[in-house]
Amino acid sequence: MALQMNKIRIGILGCAKIARRSMAPAILQLKDRFELIAVASRDAEKAREFAREFACEAVTGYDALVARADLDALYVPLPTGLHREWVGKAIAAGKHVYVEKSFAPTLAQTEELVASACHAAVAVMEGYMFQYHRQQAVVADWLRQGLIGELRHFHGSFGFPPLPADDFRYDDALGGGVLMDAAGYPLRAAHRLLGDDLEVRGATVHHGNGTALWGSAFLAHPSGVGASIAFGFDNFYQCRYEVWGSRGKLVAERAYTAGPAFSPRLVLESVDGGRELLVEPDNHFVAALTAFAQAIIEPKRREELYQQVLVQSRSLQKISELVH
Repeated sequence: MALQMNKIRIGILGCAKIARRSMAPAILQLKDRFELIAVASRDAEKAREFAREFACEAVTGYDALVARADLDALYVPLPTGLHREWVGKAIAAGKHVYVEKSFAPTLAQTEELVASACHAAVAVMEGYMFQYHRQQAVVADWLRQGLIGELRHFHGSFGFPPLPADDFRYDDALGGGVLMDAAGYPLRAAHRLLGDDLEVRGATVHHGNGTALWGSAFLAHPSGVGASIAFGFDNFYQCRYEVWGSRGKLVAERAYTAGPAFSPRLVLESVDGGRELLVEPDNHFVAALTAFAQAIIEPKRREELYQQVLVQSRSLQKISELVH
């Protein structure tokens, strides 16, 4: 699909809180790359209210938005259980898709959707925006410099107190449960730092209220480096990871949810001394959308996104198999 005036014409499929609070403002901030055309909801008034706030067109019903010929891409913040239908329809319509995590509730569905995206020659991206925050580049640079020596272990945790009882994350029919949500963040961080060869070897999950609420998992790399992750919907708040090496350790204290005005702190301890760094604030929603735009414009970048989606889904599937 040709891009009009070098801008990517994008629509939003659903009026989720994250779309309103973070993604729509980020799209508007990237005026040189994106043009926000329309937003769709099954509730006409909800769509109109959203559209008034962000100066775009309101559309009633998801099918009507997917079918539009004046869109190059869609942002899909729908619950995971709806992704097979709506991401599938978007791909079939030739749209590039940025979809909120998790990409799909099963590996089979992920493989199906990625194969469809490859066939349709469209980009698909999973919404782990924290990867694009500048703090992750600093971490990668310090590791490349060998400031903590050779890697020995990764530990990441992401969890928070209980959500409202009617939150969709408690509804397995909609793709709810902690594995499809909080678990994905430390898992993605582990793969990002240690690579695609990490394999899930063990896991435990506690169920309550009809869904998976909290748990942990262990992954191993062929080199012998291990990764432990912990996650929960019923936990004391944690949002961090630690990389332990032969000569030191590095801690990212606000690894996954640093807001655009927040300076996350990195703490380094080593045999050569220590340092702390307050990383300059960054809008990782803007940074992630910039990467999405690059994958749309430069097809060679899409394969990396396909692979990332598949690796993440494969690990989540293995955890799910081990605990059921």
